[in-house]
Amino acid sequence: MTTHKIEALESGDDQPPEGFHAVDAGSGYASRNARFYAKWQYDRLLLGFRVTQHHTNLRNVLHGGMLATFADTVLPYSAMYQALNGRHFLPTISLQIDYLAPAAIGAWVQGQGEVLRTTRNMVFMQGLVTADDVAIARLSGIFKLGTTAGEPVRDFFKIMPQ
Repeated sequence: MTTHKIEALESGDDQPPEGFHAVDAGSGYASRNARFYAKWQYDRLLLGFRVTQHHTNLRNVLHGGMLATFADTVLPYSAMYQALNGRHFLPTISLQIDYLAPAAIGAWVQGQGEVLRTTRNMVFMQGLVTADDVAIARLSGIFKLGTTAGEPVRDFFKIMPQ
């Protein structure tokens, strides 16, 4: 990685790829750890962030805990966009992560989820996370379908074409 890119990352310029827009993921734990960006593509929500120094472990690659936090963010938001038509409280019942490869500082990490099934009170999902187009994690999760959070607006990130 070039010195210029490292300096840009340290200054907070995390340079999302074209088409991604900064989103408000709330004021909770996940949003305090990374600035998230979203894009709507092929009827799917893509959520991503740029790996910076504070996301890394002692080997200077993306910490597994940060990747787990991202997994527990991208799957519920994907469900909200693809099946629930708006924000819902989706507490995690089960989350499995298969760690496939590391992600270096400066890598663009993005994920997407797929709703496999919804029931009256649960959502079953799977997903994939990549770093610079290389698969780094396979995801599987079950979430409790909770109450709506705010107005029932499907495109709460305002990323879908008008």
